[in-house]
Amino acid sequence: MMGPSHPKGPEHVSDEDRGIIPKVIRHIFDFIDGADKQVKFLVRCSYLEIYQEKVMDLLNISKDQQGLPIKEDPQKGPYVKDLTTVIVKTVTETEKALFAGLKGRKVGETAMNADSSRSHSMFTIYIETACDDPITGKQKIKAGKLNLVDLAGS
Repeated sequence: MMGPSHPKGPEHVSDEDRGIIPKVIRHIFDFIDGADKQVKFLVRCSYLEIYQEKVMDLLNISKDQQGLPIKEDPQKGPYVKDLTTVIVKTVTETEKALFAGLKGRKVGETAMNADSSRSHSMFTIYIETACDDPITGKQKIKAGKLNLVDLAGS
Protein backbone atom coordinates (compact mmCIF):
# COMPACT_ATOMS: atom_id res chain seq x y z
CA MET A 1 0.00 0.00 0.00
CA MET A 2 2.92 2.35 0.73
CA GLY A 3 5.47 1.02 -1.73
CA PRO A 4 9.06 0.07 -0.94
CA SER A 5 10.80 1.54 2.06
CA HIS A 6 13.71 3.97 1.70
CA PRO A 7 16.53 4.45 4.25
CA LYS A 8 15.80 8.21 4.42
CA GLY A 9 12.03 7.70 4.74
CA PRO A 10 9.07 7.02 2.45
CA GLU A 11 9.02 10.56 1.05
CA HIS A 12 12.28 9.71 -0.79
CA VAL A 13 10.74 6.88 -2.86
CA SER A 14 10.59 7.66 -6.60
CA ASP A 15 7.21 8.50 -8.15
CA GLU A 16 6.97 5.25 -10.13
CA ASP A 17 7.78 3.15 -7.04
CA ARG A 18 5.23 4.84 -4.79
CA GLY A 19 2.51 2.64 -3.36
CA ILE A 20 -1.25 2.93 -3.79
CA ILE A 21 -1.84 5.37 -0.91
CA PRO A 22 0.71 8.01 -2.02
CA LYS A 23 -0.50 7.68 -5.63
CA VAL A 24 -4.14 8.13 -4.58
CA ILE A 25 -3.23 11.28 -2.61
CA ARG A 26 -1.53 12.77 -5.67
CA HIS A 27 -4.44 11.80 -7.92
CA ILE A 28 -6.98 13.48 -5.62
CA PHE A 29 -5.07 16.75 -5.47
CA ASP A 30 -4.38 16.69 -9.24
CA PHE A 31 -8.16 16.44 -9.73
CA ILE A 32 -8.82 19.29 -7.27
CA ASP A 33 -6.19 21.48 -8.97
CA GLY A 34 -7.87 20.90 -12.35
CA ALA A 35 -11.45 21.33 -11.12
CA ASP A 36 -13.73 24.27 -11.83
CA LYS A 37 -12.69 27.15 -9.58
CA GLN A 38 -16.36 27.65 -8.60
CA VAL A 39 -16.20 24.36 -6.68
CA LYS A 40 -14.85 24.60 -3.13
CA PHE A 41 -13.10 21.57 -1.61
CA LEU A 42 -12.49 20.53 1.97
CA VAL A 43 -10.12 17.59 2.41
CA ARG A 44 -9.44 15.91 5.75
CA CYS A 45 -7.65 12.72 6.71
CA SER A 46 -7.42 10.32 9.63
CA TYR A 47 -5.13 7.37 10.30
CA LEU A 48 -5.83 4.52 12.67
CA GLU A 49 -4.19 1.26 13.58
CA ILE A 50 -5.73 -1.94 14.91
CA TYR A 51 -3.19 -3.83 16.98
CA GLN A 52 -3.98 -6.60 19.46
CA GLU A 53 -7.69 -5.80 19.10
CA LYS A 54 -7.20 -2.16 20.12
CA VAL A 55 -7.85 0.84 17.88
CA MET A 56 -5.05 3.41 18.07
CA ASP A 57 -4.98 6.95 16.66
CA LEU A 58 -1.82 7.29 14.55
CA LEU A 59 -2.24 11.06 14.10
CA ASN A 60 -2.29 11.74 17.84
CA ILE A 61 0.22 9.51 19.57
CA SER A 62 -0.13 11.54 22.80
CA LYS A 63 -3.67 10.22 23.30
CA ASP A 64 -4.29 7.52 25.87
CA GLN A 65 -3.05 4.41 24.10
CA GLN A 66 -5.57 2.15 25.82
CA GLY A 67 -7.46 2.12 22.56
CA LEU A 68 -10.31 4.19 21.16
CA PRO A 69 -13.90 2.93 21.29
CA ILE A 70 -15.83 1.96 18.17
CA LYS A 71 -19.34 3.43 18.19
CA GLU A 72 -22.31 3.30 15.86
CA ASP A 73 -24.52 6.16 14.76
CA PRO A 74 -27.82 5.54 12.91
CA GLN A 75 -26.96 8.29 10.40
CA LYS A 76 -23.27 7.74 9.71
CA GLY A 77 -22.82 4.10 10.70
CA PRO A 78 -19.81 2.78 12.64
CA TYR A 79 -17.10 5.24 13.63
CA VAL A 80 -14.15 5.54 15.99
CA LYS A 81 -14.88 7.95 18.83
CA ASP A 82 -12.30 10.74 19.34
CA LEU A 83 -10.29 9.82 16.22
CA THR A 84 -8.19 12.76 15.07
CA THR A 85 -8.97 14.23 11.65
CA VAL A 86 -6.62 16.74 10.08
CA ILE A 87 -7.56 19.32 7.42
CA VAL A 88 -5.10 19.11 4.52
CA LYS A 89 -4.73 21.44 1.54
CA THR A 90 -1.87 19.94 -0.45
CA VAL A 91 -0.17 16.66 -1.33
CA THR A 92 2.70 17.65 0.95
CA GLU A 93 0.44 18.25 3.98
CA THR A 94 -1.39 14.96 3.40
CA GLU A 95 1.82 12.98 3.01
CA LYS A 96 3.23 14.65 6.11
CA ALA A 97 0.24 13.32 8.12
CA LEU A 98 0.56 9.90 6.46
CA PHE A 99 4.29 9.57 7.16
CA ALA A 100 3.95 10.88 10.73
CA GLY A 101 1.32 8.22 11.40
CA LEU A 102 3.38 5.58 9.65
CA LYS A 103 6.17 6.10 12.19
CA GLY A 104 3.79 5.05 14.96
CA ARG A 105 2.76 1.73 13.39
CA LYS A 106 3.80 -1.55 14.93
CA VAL A 107 6.33 -3.27 12.66
CA GLY A 108 8.71 -6.21 12.86
CA GLU A 109 11.24 -7.94 10.65
CA THR A 110 10.44 -11.10 8.68
CA ALA A 111 12.51 -13.16 6.23
CA MET A 112 10.79 -11.37 3.32
CA ASN A 113 10.42 -7.83 4.66
CA ALA A 114 12.48 -5.75 7.08
CA ASP A 115 9.46 -3.55 7.94
CA SER A 116 6.54 -5.98 7.97
CA SER A 117 3.45 -4.42 9.53
CA ARG A 118 2.17 -6.13 12.67
CA SER A 119 -1.10 -4.20 12.68
CA HIS A 120 -3.95 -3.40 10.36
CA SER A 121 -4.23 0.27 9.48
CA MET A 122 -6.73 2.51 7.75
CA PHE A 123 -5.85 5.86 6.22
CA THR A 124 -9.10 7.67 5.43
CA ILE A 125 -9.49 10.65 3.16
CA TYR A 126 -12.68 12.69 3.57
CA ILE A 127 -13.65 15.02 0.71
CA GLU A 128 -16.44 17.58 0.77
CA THR A 129 -17.37 19.81 -2.16
CA ALA A 130 -19.61 22.85 -2.29
CA CYS A 131 -20.86 24.62 -5.40
CA ASP A 132 -23.90 26.55 -6.60
CA ASP A 133 -26.44 24.43 -8.47
CA PRO A 134 -26.92 26.12 -11.89
CA ILE A 135 -30.62 25.13 -11.98
CA THR A 136 -31.80 26.04 -8.48
CA GLY A 137 -29.10 28.55 -7.55
CA LYS A 138 -28.80 26.90 -4.15
CA GLN A 139 -25.53 25.64 -2.78
CA LYS A 140 -25.05 21.91 -3.29
CA ILE A 141 -22.78 19.99 -0.93
CA LYS A 142 -21.40 16.52 -1.57
CA ALA A 143 -19.34 14.43 0.83
CA GLY A 144 -17.43 11.22 0.41
CA LYS A 145 -14.75 9.21 2.09
CA LEU A 146 -12.13 6.81 0.86
CA ASN A 147 -10.79 4.15 3.23
CA LEU A 148 -7.33 2.86 2.29
CA VAL A 149 -6.63 -0.29 4.31
CA ASP A 150 -3.24 -1.91 4.87
CA LEU A 151 -3.50 -5.38 6.41
CA ALA A 152 -0.91 -6.80 8.80
CA GLY A 153 1.85 -8.74 7.07
CA SER A 154 0.63 -7.85 3.60
